Amino acid sequence: MAKGTALVTGASSGIGAELAKLCAADGYNLILVARRREQLAELASALSARHGTQARVLTADLGDPSAPRTIFDQTGETAIDLLINNAGFGVHGAFQETDWTGEARLLQVNVASLAHLTKLFLPGMVRRGSGRVLHVASTAAFVPGPFMAMYYASKAFVVSFSHAVANELKGTGVTVTVLCPGPTRTEFAATAGVEDSPLFRGPAMRAEAVAREGYAAMLAGRAECIAGARNRWMMRGARLIPRTRLAEVARGLNSSVQ
Repeated sequence: MAKGTALVTGASSGIGAELAKLCAADGYNLILVARRREQLAELASALSARHGTQARVLTADLGDPSAPRTIFDQTGETAIDLLINNAGFGVHGAFQETDWTGEARLLQVNVASLAHLTKLFLPGMVRRGSGRVLHVASTAAFVPGPFMAMYYASKAFVVSFSHAVANELKGTGVTVTVLCPGPTRTEFAATAGVEDSPLFRGPAMRAEAVAREGYAAMLAGRAECIAGARNRWMMRGARLIPRTRLAEVARGLNSSVQ
């Protein structure tokens, strides 16, 4: 018997795929959501064969405002026990020069779709008196981010939103956890065009290590998880530094893309 069902967005690669693997290994059936059906199907097949869990694929573009409702409707009567909102991406460049179409899509994926999916699935969890929600944010949430202003701001929303809803849910049996990784070896840097920046030329965690920390924090019902001891120390220090200075540091890390 499966423990329940986990729905994972952005599950085709990186942290999302690693979180899906942990859910399957822990005995959860899966609903895997992303745009790339072939990668999802391969992962679903591999996890079903290895762990004996059911893995269902839903192809969806979370840049489409109608996608969260479509996903919710397609889950039908299936109770979602773990909701993992991992999908997200970044846009690089000076704000006055970047294309609004791409940034509007970023806001839809990173902010609106994450909040909408939570809005749709949370009431059922509260009625059942159990459930876990994991939102994947970033250490970027704690710093102003010149040359990636919209991405950093979107992750700040995720952190604030997650803490607020986690507080509202006290006593319901449902928890919300926000996972904040630093630089991680995934497709993110290449997609955002920052793989050659100082930020990603330095130390970066492996996606599986980030996923393990986030998954454990979610199951424990912790409100926040900053992945990696180095990142935790850096974020403690960041709280003591003026935001204008933090912005200068982030500018140096984000602007030197070759």
